[in-house]
Amino acid sequence: MAACGGANVIQVEGLNKRFGDIRAVDGVSFEIRQGEIYGLLGPNGAGKTTTLSMLAGLLAPDDGRILYDGTELSVDPLGVKAKLGVVPQETAIYEELSARENLRFWAGLHDLGDVDRNTRVDEMLEQVGLSGRADERVSGYSGGMKRRLNLSMGLVHGPKFVLLDEPTVGIDPQARNNILEIVRDVAAAGTTILYTTHYLEEAEQLCNRIAIMDHGKLLAEGTLDQLKDRVGREEVVTIRGAFDADRGRKAVAGIAGIEIVGAEQGKIVLSTSGDGRGSLDVLSRVLEGKLDVDGVSIQPPSLNGLFLKLTGRELRD
Repeated sequence: MAACGGANVIQVEGLNKRFGDIRAVDGVSFEIRQGEIYGLLGPNGAGKTTTLSMLAGLLAPDDGRILYDGTELSVDPLGVKAKLGVVPQETAIYEELSARENLRFWAGLHDLGDVDRNTRVDEMLEQVGLSGRADERVSGYSGGMKRRLNLSMGLVHGPKFVLLDEPTVGIDPQARNNILEIVRDVAAAGTTILYTTHYLEEAEQLCNRIAIMDHGKLLAEGTLDQLKDRVGREEVVTIRGAFDADRGRKAVAGIAGIEIVGAEQGKIVLSTSGDGRGSLDVLSRVLEGKLDVDGVSIQPPSLNGLFLKLTGRELRD
């Protein structure tokens, strides 16, 4: 895990974004320190990508401020973007070009001169392990190689801040590990990173601090140890089957030490006291036939359990 300095270099204050009646981002505030990898976790529809789009200057917030090194993005967008790297979830590469040609194009957009451009391109190709195939057409690359190239294109101009939107989605474990190692090295050199992911284990391995987001709000934030302390001894019980939300609620009503986290068609999520009694009582109700159940899972105290308790959903739902 990368070390990070004490200065807050990215500040997000009271960010709001609405799309009609939908409040996609609702009063989000956080700060990221220099050299820190800050993980933003949330299921689909949580508001992560909308938040990143506003931080990248692609969307204007309805309310709130975004500051980089004390400079407000809306006041000096070009100045901020010159120091900002963005790696989108969808690969932004030209497959008919080579990796070198892709990188030279993106470096040129940042006004790097020919000498600096060639140097930076060579450095990035080496860093992401593509030097040996730098002049091959990208259409022949594997998914992992394309992801590494996509990452390098957001780093080629040497940004001070980087926004990474699920950079490892859809690739194999070895390719994922390669990208995580690159991200660690970039942060260790002093670059500040905001990292979104659907993989809880990535955030646990990589991030200095983690924020959990759902329905446009930040629900929890802290180091891995701080978030685990918040879990305490609580277990999370998920029941799935052929029942509606009301029937699920009624079936577990009155069980001591149980909190209903979420209920929907075919699923109810419960948080227990963690002493094992609540979970046993839930299982007794299930065995008594109170619900038509397909399966029951018990999540021991963990970060994933906290995520389930806060959102009522799995991270990849």
